[in-house]
Amino acid sequence: MSAPTSTTPNIDDSQFRRPELEKLIPTLSPHKPRILLLYGSLRERSFSRLVVEEAARLLEKLGAETRIFDPRGLPQTDTEDDSHPKVQELRDLVIWSEGQVWCSPERHGAMTSIFKSQIDWVPLSLGGVRPTQGKTLALMQVCGGSQSFNTVNQMRILGRWMRMVTIPNQSSVPKAFLEFDEDGRMKPSPFYNRIVDVVEELMKFTLLLRDNKDYFVDRYSERVESAEALSKRVNQKSI
Repeated sequence: MSAPTSTTPNIDDSQFRRPELEKLIPTLSPHKPRILLLYGSLRERSFSRLVVEEAARLLEKLGAETRIFDPRGLPQTDTEDDSHPKVQELRDLVIWSEGQVWCSPERHGAMTSIFKSQIDWVPLSLGGVRPTQGKTLALMQVCGGSQSFNTVNQMRILGRWMRMVTIPNQSSVPKAFLEFDEDGRMKPSPFYNRIVDVVEELMKFTLLLRDNKDYFVDRYSERVESAEALSKRVNQKSI
């Protein structure tokens, strides 16, 4: 019996790419890593906001440029169109960022509606731009009671859906009302040290991936789809 001519007959060889180590050595960006931080509470003393403020200080100490989005004034999805100033502000920041930190309180065993609304305003595609694909993501949550990981686990699913590279480490701060002083600064504790761990890991992943992002998210299925669309457009008959 003769051997088959191909062991992968379903593959379009013109769009099939073998990973190449040389393509993982890009020209490095000269600017600081750009990190966007999102939080999920509108309270005057919002512990998720205090956590991202601590994270931002640490990220800047590690060499990043940070911006924190204030969700006050962001409308609920479907109540305004995407020309709303707060929606445009959020989308511009998402495009600007190379990595992100998400922190939400846990409410009824889940992330808050304030946090989820921010994600819902960020589509998978803006014209020809995928605003979150290939960007790094770190996850944190604050709890009013005992420690839980429900919210970070939910956000990890969201991050994957948004095609983000979600780092392995994460942070959950139980009884957050006990972890901050009157000035809103986090007290020394193992929970604070874990936040240091998370942002340190986020910086390493961001430095590794930000200049390789396009290569890492280049997909066979999308190359095939694009090639088919191009072929149809080029070969269409003139009327």
